[in-house]
Amino acid sequence: MQGILYEEPSIWQFFFVTCLLGGWAAWMTGRACAQTWRSYPQLLIYILGLGLGVRFIHHALFNGTMFSLQYYVVDTIVLLVLATLGYKYTRTNQMVKQYHWLYEKASPLSWRAKT
Repeated sequence: MQGILYEEPSIWQFFFVTCLLGGWAAWMTGRACAQTWRSYPQLLIYILGLGLGVRFIHHALFNGTMFSLQYYVVDTIVLLVLATLGYKYTRTNQMVKQYHWLYEKASPLSWRAKT
């Protein structure tokens, strides 16, 4: 997978920067977008910028390639998945708490109308 998904000599560098640091920031971005009732397309725009930030951290700390479309896309997809999870989780809790007479949790990431 080295060379396809990440360029670092160790997967732990990819895991630390992209999944742990970037993933935490992506989760919090998704959470913030949901809490402020922003739309999902706005979240996508924020994650595109966060992907550039993660690429910069790879470049600054581990001498990675800053402008590589392949690695930018991989990092951004990972961030997008985690941001979407944070967004859906927070929005579900919001809808169930704020409109408790209308909705109930169907899963941690979705709600349904009460019957």
